[in-house]
Amino acid sequence: MKSTKRKICFPITNRVHYARQKLLLEKIKKSPKLELQIIAGGSILLEKYAQRFLPAMQKGNLPIHDVLYNVIEGGNHITMAKTASLVGLEFTNSIYNLNPDIVLIKGDRFEQLAIAMVSAYLNKTVAHIEGGDVTGTIDESVRHAITKLAHIHFVTNEDSRRRVIQMGEDPKTVFNVGSLDVEAASLVKNKLNPEAINPIGIGHELDFSKPYLMVMYHPVTTETTNQKFIEELLGVVDSLKVQTVWFWPNNDAGTDEIARTIRTYREKKMKNHLIKFVTDILPEDFIAFLRESACLVGNSSSGIKEASFLGVPVVNIGTRQNGRLRGPNVKDVGYKGIDIKKAIESQIAHGPYACSKIYYQPRSSEKIVSILTKTKLYRQKTFVDQPIFK
Repeated sequence: MKSTKRKICFPITNRVHYARQKLLLEKIKKSPKLELQIIAGGSILLEKYAQRFLPAMQKGNLPIHDVLYNVIEGGNHITMAKTASLVGLEFTNSIYNLNPDIVLIKGDRFEQLAIAMVSAYLNKTVAHIEGGDVTGTIDESVRHAITKLAHIHFVTNEDSRRRVIQMGEDPKTVFNVGSLDVEAASLVKNKLNPEAINPIGIGHELDFSKPYLMVMYHPVTTETTNQKFIEELLGVVDSLKVQTVWFWPNNDAGTDEIARTIRTYREKKMKNHLIKFVTDILPEDFIAFLRESACLVGNSSSGIKEASFLGVPVVNIGTRQNGRLRGPNVKDVGYKGIDIKKAIESQIAHGPYACSKIYYQPRSSEKIVSILTKTKLYRQKTFVDQPIFK
């Protein structure tokens, strides 16, 4: 007998796709009206991530229907473009064979744009999480391009909903459900576990009973000064003499340059430093460490979203998060080391902020599951003209 469940295909091509959507995936799997299909590909299968995330998914009984090795390593613009092309080629076969009713796309990753494109050409209904946000890099263009390929839109705030509608999308298909990232952070009860970082990282052994910073700085693909700036940021953090957990950058163009600069600086210029360098940790552990940190430094969206709800002081550096809705916990600075150092010292002195709910809605995952279950599926989109927005 043919199943009457709607098949929801969720491509995971990056560590954040699992980490921040874990609750949603679990709820889709448990729904009596939905069938979850997961395709794992892209950087999530690189050795430095796969050894942690794939076992976690398997332990949680999340069904991985296909595994596609399609990353061209090198961490530059050419390998990034070629990886996107290869992702599109391989995911075409997988999506065709799995034949889902809806392909559920997350965010603004270049791999996800390729998947959205081939899904649309395969006449699949595409649903998009986190459309309408604005940022300071090529990611914004990718995000808006996915919006124009998608049929159903799950946005995180009213500003983003307005932008998606402004791009000609039917208001009836645009749903403000809040941020899945923040919903996940609000539900984590894990206590800080030093064993989640100290045994796996490289560098100074940290005493988490004392104050510590977290650094998350990713390459800005439209800028060419990653190496010079990372040296300066390393010098600033080293000079503060505050314990620090430094997370490895993501797999965008420029990541190898940043990684090489960190290794060289660490081995040749840093003595008696207080930094632990870590590739990654599981999502619940990450939130536990973020919640207790004295300050998050860098250009990660975690500083804009999760940290706003948790009240963690943030020093947001540069252009990567330009334009995003942000709470009072965020202090924006440019690339000058002296300004970054002053901002970090100011945020540490300030201490925790009040919880901000600019991205938070209760039951975000449940709302998405309900919409995926009931909303009309369609293929052909039409541009919906709207009155001029001010």
